[in-house]
Amino acid sequence: MVSDVTIRRALLSVSDKDGLVDLGTRLAQGGVELVSTGGTARALREAGLDVRDVSDLTGFPEMMDGRVKTLHPMVHGGLLAVRDNPDHAAAMEAHGIGAIDLVVVNLYPFEATVARGAGRDDIIENIDIGGPSMVRSAAKNHRDVTIVTDPADYAGLIEELAANDGATSLAFRRRMAAKAFAATAAYDSMISQWFAFADQGEAFPGFLALNGRAPTMLRYGENPHQEAALYTPVGPHARGIAQAEQLQGKELSYNNYNDADAALELCAEFRGQDPAVVIVKHANPCGVAQRASLREAWDAALACDSVSAFGGIVCVNTELDGATAEAICEIFTEVVIAPSVSEAAREAFARKKNLRLLVTGELPDPRRDGLAVKPITGGLLVQGRDKGAIAAEDLKVVTERAPTEQELKDCLFAWTVARHVKSNAIVYARDGATAGIGAGQMNRRDSSRIAAMKAAEAAEKYGWEAPRTVGSAVASDAFFPFADGLLAAVEAGASAVIQPGGSIRDEEVIAAANEAGLAMVFTGMRHFRH
Repeated sequence: MVSDVTIRRALLSVSDKDGLVDLGTRLAQGGVELVSTGGTARALREAGLDVRDVSDLTGFPEMMDGRVKTLHPMVHGGLLAVRDNPDHAAAMEAHGIGAIDLVVVNLYPFEATVARGAGRDDIIENIDIGGPSMVRSAAKNHRDVTIVTDPADYAGLIEELAANDGATSLAFRRRMAAKAFAATAAYDSMISQWFAFADQGEAFPGFLALNGRAPTMLRYGENPHQEAALYTPVGPHARGIAQAEQLQGKELSYNNYNDADAALELCAEFRGQDPAVVIVKHANPCGVAQRASLREAWDAALACDSVSAFGGIVCVNTELDGATAEAICEIFTEVVIAPSVSEAAREAFARKKNLRLLVTGELPDPRRDGLAVKPITGGLLVQGRDKGAIAAEDLKVVTERAPTEQELKDCLFAWTVARHVKSNAIVYARDGATAGIGAGQMNRRDSSRIAAMKAAEAAEKYGWEAPRTVGSAVASDAFFPFADGLLAAVEAGASAVIQPGGSIRDEEVIAAANEAGLAMVFTGMRHFRH
């Protein structure tokens, strides 16, 4: 059985020249013949290395602006021939095809071309054809050929050759072949996505190609018996938790990533606005507030549900200052996320060695396009991101009493938070801070009561005369199907309600609101979050 294959001839054709000269030098020192194309050959020659042009190998010049150079039997015959197959060997001899033992290829920069906003013609020209063809030929015939597609693997290749007297092992070739097919699959996926979404404007193409690169292995998944990893997308994407810089603390777990993403998505709603603090536990917000300073916002957010905040995730929408960091350090916090962090804040958190501190840079656009993908048994559920938004002018007053200016502000604040709470969601808010949050219940009445209960507990803890739900606005992520959920809000002291409307019992609910003296507005839009 074939095992080690000595490298005598290598074909190098790369768009990313990082590490190229060092690799070429090491190969040449080992007596390997170098064959190359275009800019790669030029870079190697400028380094003083002897290089044979592919055109010399094929007998044909590069043509059609470089579109045709390696698509030739002299190349692919040298890659695909099974060396110990007598018929293949005879064909090679009859046609003068020499074996190619090593292929080093990385592909045209399609992703970078799209990312820089290039025009359509430029994007099309950066779809590599010859490169993927060589990669696939070499990877298919990994029994006899070594394929390397990532400059990060050059060092490993050099070590492999040094350890095996100028040869590669079958195990190494198999590993590189698997990576090569993954690289071409991701590349084709990027191209198909660009054609479908950007070029053709399709929302749901006939074939959905998904991809991810460079997995970060996590300690475990939601539970210790589950394995987990983080992949980042290949191609244009929004920066988020996956791209954040971790300044300190333990590795992020699967649950940390999930909760931190929920915190960042909600905090992004306040991008460019007054200082805001979001506290999340188990992917649900348990306290949100906006104030004149970040420290004031922290105090107000924490007061909503200090019990749930223990061991939670904190995200802020502006630079994290020292005073706020000191306050956050007073309770156990798993992760803190900020666009930037002051030196004083870093010093405060440095005393909490296990706390994960993440810097995101600019917050993501909460209204950006994108797809949300959820696996189910036997398939994938795919939908557009919930980027729907409403403003004050979109609201319809349906009660006899219209909301005051402050009630309207509180309605919109509560509505912003409610869209990020698991259904059934009820959020009470007053003066730019959440007063109580009820999440994930099987009926809306129970969510209302849980939120009110949390507000009552906070009032008792902090010695307030009354819970902050008194005089608050309450938001419901979907319509009240019965008046009981609304009446629970009345019991909690709410004075205004914001909800989508659309129930067959709307008139019954409106009548209950009028009887209680509530102001109620309909949004005409719901925000289920399952």
